[in-house]
Amino acid sequence: MTSKDDRLLARVALTWLAEPGTRSVHRLVEQLGPVAALDLLLDGGAPDRALRAAVDARSTSNDARAVAEQALARTERLGARVVTPEDDEWPARVADLRRLLLPGAERRVDLETAPPLCFWVRGAWPLGQALDRSVAVVGARAATPYGTHVATELGYGLADRDWTVVSGGAFGIDSAAHRGALTAGGRTVAVLACGVDRPYPMGNAALFDRIAETGLLVSEWMPGADPLRPRFLIRNRVIAAGTLGTVLVEAAARSGATQTLNRAIGVGRPGMVVPGPVTSAMSVGAHELLREHSKARLVTGVAHVLEEVGRIGYDLAPPARAPERLRDQLDDEATQVLEVLPRRKPVSLESVAARAGVDLRTAMRKLSMLEELALVVRRDAGYALAPPDKGAGPAASTTNTPA
Repeated sequence: MTSKDDRLLARVALTWLAEPGTRSVHRLVEQLGPVAALDLLLDGGAPDRALRAAVDARSTSNDARAVAEQALARTERLGARVVTPEDDEWPARVADLRRLLLPGAERRVDLETAPPLCFWVRGAWPLGQALDRSVAVVGARAATPYGTHVATELGYGLADRDWTVVSGGAFGIDSAAHRGALTAGGRTVAVLACGVDRPYPMGNAALFDRIAETGLLVSEWMPGADPLRPRFLIRNRVIAAGTLGTVLVEAAARSGATQTLNRAIGVGRPGMVVPGPVTSAMSVGAHELLREHSKARLVTGVAHVLEEVGRIGYDLAPPARAPERLRDQLDDEATQVLEVLPRRKPVSLESVAARAGVDLRTAMRKLSMLEELALVVRRDAGYALAPPDKGAGPAASTTNTPA
């Protein structure tokens, strides 16, 4: 019987031998356990040629177990930790990656989308608890001022409502979402494509420190790992599966952020898109997703996002309405009377009744009410509309006078 330390060491070694998400490695771990799976791979028993080649290449440069021991020692020095499926704080939701099959997938990053073997974590929050009520906000690195504003507002609004904001720590939309959450005093999680000790991009080093203090830095790669290009797409599946939904704010035609949304939809999560100007290149990818995916939903703010990911019946967004005007409260007869009144030259009661098509008694009653609401003024010669400044004054308040 293997100990927990042996299993932890084996999982770390396996993440070094093969890139995270490798399905054949994940299947071996599920079937044999991490220790036996590692032994099998090191003995040349990998089930496919690509995995055997990867294991051979890594093994010729170093010993997998020695690398894992060094990584665990470095993790401890950093004040970080390794989280595995055996731990209470493991985010169970990422297991849904087992069923992630992307249509037309040909590239390795689109085929190798298995659940993680372990995570490196910096920060005090339990990982599972932090992701329990979480929403991903992702998008373009070269964000426009519009996109940055929207992402900041979403990050702030979600965190202010006690939702964790998850993103990738990149420039542009990611950074704006993280900063919005931090400004609200809420939780934010950055899922990295390198070691948790490697601030990438370097320009966000101070932001990563702030996130580690109040939220979490998370990675599938051991400390010191480089931010290689394919790793950004590999980590995107974790952002998609670990959260309750993903919001895309700005994306060019060939943006990695669109792949995060595709993965979210692929594992049954709500995929949400913020529309942008049709004249902006940073909106092309987002708008194409709305056209291509019947399951992608258009959202314009926090209320719409919460309606998609929140509790049924509790987080419905209010219908969009123009500001309510006093005239909207009038009944049909009062509206008819108001419509026939001139702005300058007063008209008699009889003329108002005739123009509005109502009897004298109804005209008198409606005119009296409209006068009380400051929509109508009475003069010696009859009735006229009140000047605009008066009509927009006290009458435009919350009056609910029955018509």
